[in-house]
Amino acid sequence: MKEIKLRDYQRECTEIINNIDPGAYLIQMATGLGKTVTFANIQRKGKMLILSHREELVRQPLKYFDCLAGVEMAGDHASPMDEVVSASVQTMTHRLERFAPDEFDIIVCDEAHHSSARTYRRIFDYFTPRLLLGFTATPNRSDNVRLNDVYSDIIFQRDLKWGIKNGYLSDIYCRRVNIGYDLRGVHSRGGDYAPGELEKAMDGTADAIAETYRNMATGATLVFAVSVQHANDIAAKIPGAVVVTGETKDRASIIQAFTDGQIPCIVSVNVFLEGTDLPLVETIIVARPTKSDSLYTQLVGRGLRLSPGKKQLNLIDCVGVTNTRSLCTAPSLLGISVDDIPERKISEIEGLLFELPEKAIAASDCPESWVRNWKVVDLWAQTQKYNLHDINFFQLPNGDMTISIPDKKIVIPAQDELGMTVYNGRKMNMQQAIDLVFIDLQHNCSDSEYIWNLTRAKRWANSPASEKQLSIIQKRLKGFDASNLNKFEASQILNRLFAGKKKRGVA
Repeated sequence: MKEIKLRDYQRECTEIINNIDPGAYLIQMATGLGKTVTFANIQRKGKMLILSHREELVRQPLKYFDCLAGVEMAGDHASPMDEVVSASVQTMTHRLERFAPDEFDIIVCDEAHHSSARTYRRIFDYFTPRLLLGFTATPNRSDNVRLNDVYSDIIFQRDLKWGIKNGYLSDIYCRRVNIGYDLRGVHSRGGDYAPGELEKAMDGTADAIAETYRNMATGATLVFAVSVQHANDIAAKIPGAVVVTGETKDRASIIQAFTDGQIPCIVSVNVFLEGTDLPLVETIIVARPTKSDSLYTQLVGRGLRLSPGKKQLNLIDCVGVTNTRSLCTAPSLLGISVDDIPERKISEIEGLLFELPEKAIAASDCPESWVRNWKVVDLWAQTQKYNLHDINFFQLPNGDMTISIPDKKIVIPAQDELGMTVYNGRKMNMQQAIDLVFIDLQHNCSDSEYIWNLTRAKRWANSPASEKQLSIIQKRLKGFDASNLNKFEASQILNRLFAGKKKRGVA
């Protein structure tokens, strides 16, 4: 491997890995903290296989190795002499027969949050490495698939907050601007918006993006566009802007000119996502809508590098209309979900990155969120295969599960990537924590009003709220239109209004 001086936390991570027993382990390291440098410095007792989800990432790790290294992707094939093989997951699933099951001592899975996918599992089931190491920069959101069927433990964690607080990454000031696109007719492909349909939906947004640049950008700016045509349209409206795509030949000279201040703005398409050592970037404009947490973190990661005179990264999300609430924006960096927060409240979730969790929780404390939250929780439980015991949990934007009963609020912290949480001071899986809450409620809570039967609630979906329910709600929530509520939705609002109080709501 090349001689690179590791940072203290990178050295700590490699030492843990070098001394751990054989097995499958997860490592969380935020974008910008150097996970590629870290796994390139792991002690190998044989060959290493690096798996990447996106093809544009496959070649980039190889520059950190000084041994024979090859690529398995499309027309490229590794040679038997290669000590390190970097492969596209999609390609590797069709070339397993080229390798012996015990060919690799270590398998590194980049973007490990995809590890539960069938393509990955086919590779994992075929090979028998000493170590399977999953690296991820993406915090686990509440709707993500758990990885406990792949990895046995999380052995190292340094998240974005840690990187910023310890002076390794730039702080982020987060804003959003509506540029008028409409993604309601855009289908998904491979977990993200279909490229051709996305390009069509973004047609005509260049003027609004250029205006955003003029009004909100500061310093050297990087804009992410959806296509070459989109990038050209944007650059044509920003004086001095230069487009960089995968086909750009003079990329090095463009970067140098950008560094020297001769180019104020680069509009990028599918490059600068990973491994590019950009100079000072003070503003990033995300004009490339995505559902992918990992892609979004890579986009933002291009601006996290520290630089003299740089106070913070100015992050601007270009938003529009979607038919699902899965668009990644700044809260996604911290695993914050805004799925049940009404649009009128989402605009309040702006500011310094670490102010966003508190602002998201405040924005979710409104009748619209109370009404739809039970559906979010019910879907989450079904996806995760959890038994809620019909407890009417409320899920906070950070994934914490809460229930309020008279004079007491119970909180189960959000689960990690392996489905684990810490409840009452003990680490356990999420189902165990839910079971303990259920036992506690059975023995210590006689007020059944706070434990709604979801099956009964669904039968109430078409039953209008009672006059007494509506009277109390309209009295307590001035200006809120409760006329279209059903009984269960009304009970949800009353439950939240009287949460933690001895006063009963109305069923």
